[in-house]
Amino acid sequence: MSTKHDAAGYWAANLKLLGKLLAVWLLVSYGFGIWFVDLLNEVSIGGIKLGFFFAQQGAIYVFVALIFIYVRQMNKLDRQFGVDEE
Repeated sequence: MSTKHDAAGYWAANLKLLGKLLAVWLLVSYGFGIWFVDLLNEVSIGGIKLGFFFAQQGAIYVFVALIFIYVRQMNKLDRQFGVDEE
C-alpha cells in the first residue's frame, strides 16, 4: 500500500467484513442453537428437530463455511487494495 489512507481503508474494509461474518456466526450459533431453539424444533427434517441440528452440527457447518467465505472475500479485498500475493 502506498499511502496511510489506503492502509486505513483496507483495515476499515477488513473490520466491516469481520463484523458481518461474526454477526452471522452469532445468529447461527446462539440465535438458532439457543435463543430460537424452541421455535426451530417445531420443524423436523429427516426426523431431526431443526433447533437440535443447529445446536449440535449446523453451527459448526456454518462456521466452516464462514472461514471459506472470509478467505474468498479477503482475496478480493487484497486485489482491490493492491496487496495480493500474486
